[in-house]
Amino acid sequence: MSEWLVLSIAMASACAVVLTIAVLNNRRVAADDDPSETPDVIEYMTMMIGVVYAIVLGLAIAGVWEGRSAAQESVRLEAQALHEVRERSSVYPAEVRDRIRADLDAYVAHVVGEEWRVMAEQGALTERGTELLARVRADVTDYEPQTEHEGQAYQPLVDQVAAADDARSSRGENAGETMPGLVWFGLIIGALVTVGLIFTLQIRRTFRELLLAGLFSALIAFLLFLIWSFDSPFGRGISATASPFLDLFPGAGG
Repeated sequence: MSEWLVLSIAMASACAVVLTIAVLNNRRVAADDDPSETPDVIEYMTMMIGVVYAIVLGLAIAGVWEGRSAAQESVRLEAQALHEVRERSSVYPAEVRDRIRADLDAYVAHVVGEEWRVMAEQGALTERGTELLARVRADVTDYEPQTEHEGQAYQPLVDQVAAADDARSSRGENAGETMPGLVWFGLIIGALVTVGLIFTLQIRRTFRELLLAGLFSALIAFLLFLIWSFDSPFGRGISATASPFLDLFPGAGG
């Protein structure tokens, strides 16, 4: 199911539930009921709970967005390090250079293909990807430089492979969901409490009040969807992309 379809259903459902409760609750109100009699303390508590929940939502959105940004940065660093290995290997003999580049291409193709799908579905890296990167490392470290020029290029190549390995590990750590279940429990309960408190203010069936109640509940549903979408940096619609790999290794996408 599309993430945007999930969002539409969630927002429509939130509006429908709130408006249905508002209409049914209004039918039970006595004809002589005066909505101006709502105690001031209830208005104050409703306002404060709404402010506190807004702060919690803001912190949650900032947290998952930071996690997504870190995941995208790890992809960029890994792709850039591998690109440096490919370019700097040009000083090596043709046989060694071609072997390094062939293994690099195989690794990148696996990352943007199979491994990206596994990260999205399982939140983990693949053993095959680890093996392919180890092969690239062996290609670089096992070669003994024959000239001074090759010797000068050797250590930077080793460092770039290490940087790619470190970025890959960071990508693996960011692949899963970042929000603990307890936090989700608090966010959902907070949403129910915050939306439920609007009924303590005795909303009527006027178009203006029902519109505001529906928009408020839809906004809460949208913000929760936003957190859910960002919570898995590689697994949902608004996720980190493999564009750094595809930009630096154009043949990997095919």
